[in-house]
Amino acid sequence: MITVVLVDDHPVVRRGLRALLEELPELEPVGEAADGAEALRLLEQFAADGRPRPDVVLMDLQMGSGMHGVETTRRLTALPDPPAVLILTTYSTDADILSAVEAGATGYLLKDAPPEELASAIRAAAKGETVLAPPVAARLLGRSRPGRPVLSPRELEILELLAEGLPNRQISKRLFISEATVKTHLVHIYDKLGVDSRTSAVAAAMQTGLIRAR
Repeated sequence: MITVVLVDDHPVVRRGLRALLEELPELEPVGEAADGAEALRLLEQFAADGRPRPDVVLMDLQMGSGMHGVETTRRLTALPDPPAVLILTTYSTDADILSAVEAGATGYLLKDAPPEELASAIRAAAKGETVLAPPVAARLLGRSRPGRPVLSPRELEILELLAEGLPNRQISKRLFISEATVKTHLVHIYDKLGVDSRTSAVAAAMQTGLIRAR
C-alpha cells in the first residue's frame, strides 16, 4: 500500500481526492490537513504514535492565510526519512514551479490532471521518481530556449513582490536581504527583461508567464 496525506485548504477538494484514492486498492489516504502548519503537526503526530510516515504528501501551493505549499515542502523534505512531496495545484508559472522544485518537491501536477495520471504520479513519487505535468515540463524546457528570459529563483521572488506593489525596503525585509541587494537584483531583472522600470518589469514578466497575472 502507498499511504498518502492530502494538504489543501478546500475541504471539497480534499473530499474529492480522498474518494478518488479510496477507489484504488494500492493507494490509501491516511490523513488530511488544511494548511502547511497542520500538515507538519500531522506528521509529528505520526512519529509520536510510532506510525510509519506517509509515503507521499499531495500538496497544494496556495492555502489562504496558512503556511503555503513551498515553505511546507521545504520543511517536510528536511525531516529525517521525509515523504515524497507531490505538488497538485492550479498554478504553473515559472516562479511557482521553480520555487517548488527548489524546495524539494518530487513532482508537480495541475489540478485538471485526469484521475489515472494523478494515480500514476503518486505511484511514481512513492518510488522517488520525478513527475511533471506536460505543461510544467514544457515551461521548464522553455527556460532553456533562446529568446526566453531566464531568471533565478531569487529574481522571480522579487518580481512577485514587485507585482504586489512592495517597495524595495519591504522587499528586503520580506526576503531578509539588504536594500542594496534588492537594487542589484532589479538591475539584473531589468537587463534580462529588456525594461527600465518596475511597472514594465512586472508587465513583461506576466506577459511571458514568469509570474501570475493579477
